[in-house]
Amino acid sequence: MKGKTSFYLLTDTHYVSKRNWVDGKPFTMRERGDQIALKTSPEILEAFLEKVLADKDTDTVIFTGDNVNNGDMNSHEDFRARLAQLVQAGKKVYVTTATHDYCGMGDDENFFSSCVYTETGSEPTPSMRKAELFDYYYDYGPKQALSVHRESGSYIVQLGEGVRMVLINDNGNGRSHCGLFEDGVAWLTKQIKAAKDSGNYVLLAVHHPVIAPWETYRHLVEFELYGGYRELSKLMCETGVRVVFTGHTHVQNIRKYTDEAGRWFLDVSTTAAVSAKGKMRFVTVDADAGVCDVQSVGIERLPGVDTGGLSAYDYLYGLNFAGRVEKFFPLLKTDFDRFLDETDGVLPAEKLRGHKTLAKLGLRFAASRKLSFAAKLGKSWRSLTPEQKKQAKETGLFDVLFVIFRHIYPGNAPYTPDTLEYMVLHALTQRADRFVEKHKIEKVQKLIPPGSSLTEIAEDFLYNNRTGDDDAIRFSLN
Repeated sequence: MKGKTSFYLLTDTHYVSKRNWVDGKPFTMRERGDQIALKTSPEILEAFLEKVLADKDTDTVIFTGDNVNNGDMNSHEDFRARLAQLVQAGKKVYVTTATHDYCGMGDDENFFSSCVYTETGSEPTPSMRKAELFDYYYDYGPKQALSVHRESGSYIVQLGEGVRMVLINDNGNGRSHCGLFEDGVAWLTKQIKAAKDSGNYVLLAVHHPVIAPWETYRHLVEFELYGGYRELSKLMCETGVRVVFTGHTHVQNIRKYTDEAGRWFLDVSTTAAVSAKGKMRFVTVDADAGVCDVQSVGIERLPGVDTGGLSAYDYLYGLNFAGRVEKFFPLLKTDFDRFLDETDGVLPAEKLRGHKTLAKLGLRFAASRKLSFAAKLGKSWRSLTPEQKKQAKETGLFDVLFVIFRHIYPGNAPYTPDTLEYMVLHALTQRADRFVEKHKIEKVQKLIPPGSSLTEIAEDFLYNNRTGDDDAIRFSLN
């Protein structure tokens, strides 16, 4: 009997040391324009680790890159100290690194630069070089490894009886190859074969996605995928490796790849721990049954943070990006200047002020539109029932769009094909497809993957058309 092996997996913690900023406009604007929480990243990590430490039955924790936000040494020191505390508590910790974990120093194309934020600007601070990462985190993975590929920093560990994990270190330079080169692929192939020959199931973990969260993502930013994703997909199918755990996109997403021979694997992507609805994966492998269970674990509180009575999610969601626009959206009707102040850093406030009258009219017009507007524009209005028409007239179009956006990163898009919102927006994108095709609008056509459509792209954001649940799955390892 081999029994069960469990572990926690976190990715994209984007840790920012408290030594790196003072409260002021520069860092506030930096955070607003992002879609992750930077100021509270230490508290978010603390909240997740509280859950890990409270679980006395699970002794393994895995971090798969972008552990810190901008490669600065202050954040690395603080982050590694948290790893040391996990080890002192009896946990086994395995770490890989990625593009945010080091800074470009003239020897590669990485464009990140480390700094501390002052009240009026920013100042450079000591940073991590790519070549230093392996030794810096040697005690957290490579030291316990069965085999190490030194060139890439990848390694393989025995997670439990009957199960091994290969942690692929693919920290490329930010805009070119993020993956293994020929020697690394040969090493990986050898390790998979050795593990299989010795009766072990094999799991993979790597920072960059092997399968894009949406096809349009692969089409537009293919360089953001794992370098050599096609070759790795082929290798996984040929060797029967059923799962690769990924991050980087900040999207909670489970996708299945099936080749022409019917062989398959899953890419289990985990959202950034520091996103508003950050989660980690809890994985259990039953080596006797040959079954893997993947669950998701979130946080409810932020230790030491005054959230004003809000949940951790609502507090974090209102800090930046679309969450901030949604939070202050009502001000469009009552106090346009304050709306611009509160969304500065997210929206181009100064440009909008430069055309204030036009901007105010345009934004207020958009904000007042109902779902019925989209239904009439998409020619679905006549097909709606009286009850659906009433609902469409009462539902704000932007309210629907905000709900969709709330699900982009945490996963499980909200509107199934039987909902009014889906029917109206689906019809609208179908009409948009016909319009684009009829008028040969090249700028839009270039954004659509070959053989796809605006409608197909929209479906990814309307409902989960993938595995049924981005948060949980059970699958066979055989």
